[in-house]
Amino acid sequence: MRIASGLYPGIVTHTRVKPRRHRLRYRIFMLLIDLDEAAALGGRLKLFGAERFALTSFFERDHLSGAGGLKAEVEGHLRAAGIATGGPVWLLCMPRILGGVFNPLSVYFCHGEDGALTALLYEVNNTFGERHSYLIPVTDGDDEVLRQGIDKGFYVSPFMDMDLAYGFRIQPPGEDVSVAVEVRDAEGLVLSAAFAGRRQALTDAALWKAFLTHPLMTLGVMAAIHWEALKIWLKGERLRPRPKAPARPVTVGAASAF
Repeated sequence: MRIASGLYPGIVTHTRVKPRRHRLRYRIFMLLIDLDEAAALGGRLKLFGAERFALTSFFERDHLSGAGGLKAEVEGHLRAAGIATGGPVWLLCMPRILGGVFNPLSVYFCHGEDGALTALLYEVNNTFGERHSYLIPVTDGDDEVLRQGIDKGFYVSPFMDMDLAYGFRIQPPGEDVSVAVEVRDAEGLVLSAAFAGRRQALTDAALWKAFLTHPLMTLGVMAAIHWEALKIWLKGERLRPRPKAPARPVTVGAASAF
C-alpha cells in the first residue's frame, strides 16, 4: 500500500508590495503526515519520532488545541461546519527538529469517506504564542489548483493591519505541492507568500539529507522572521496594536474563490 506521508523540500518566498517593498527567500522542508500513519512512521524510522524526541519529530500537541487526538479534533471542526468526514486527514507542516519547531502556517487536507477532498484547514501561529485556524470547504467543481479566500480574523504580524483578506492558491500534495497566500486590502495586493516543494519518499536517508542541507531550520525560520521584522521597522513601518485573539479557535469560511 502506498504511504501518503512524504517529505517536501522546497522554497519559501515572501514579498511585501506596500507601503514599502520588501522581499525574502529561503529554503525549508515540510512533511506531509497522514494522521493515520504517524505512529507507524515513528516505529519504522529512526530519524523520525511520533510523540518522542528524534532528529525530526511530530507531536500532536503542537497543533490546534494542543490536547492531542488531532484527527478527532479536526473531524469535530468539520462536523460542526457541516462538512463530510470519514477519510484521511493529511497535515503539511514543518516537523520538530531536535525538539524545536515553529510553523507560521500548517495546512490540513481533509477527505471524505470516498477519498474526495472536502475541506482545507489553515492553522496559523504568530510569534506571540497564539494560534488560530481557518476552515474552508472544497466544492466538487474546484479545479486541480484550489482557490479560496477568507477575511483576516487573527493578528499575525505587528506590521500588518487587521482589515485585510487572505486569498489562498493551493496545489494539493502529489509529486509537487504548493501553498500560496495573497494578502489584500481594499485597494489591492499588500503581500504575497508561497511555498513550493517536490515530493521525496519519507526515509531516514532523505531526512538526514534534509537536515544537513537545512541546518537549524526552526531556529533559522524564527531568526528570519525577527530579522526581517527589524529591517521593516528600520524602513519606517509603524507597529500595529495587537487585539485579543478570537474567542473561537476556528473561523469557518465559504467555498468561494478569492
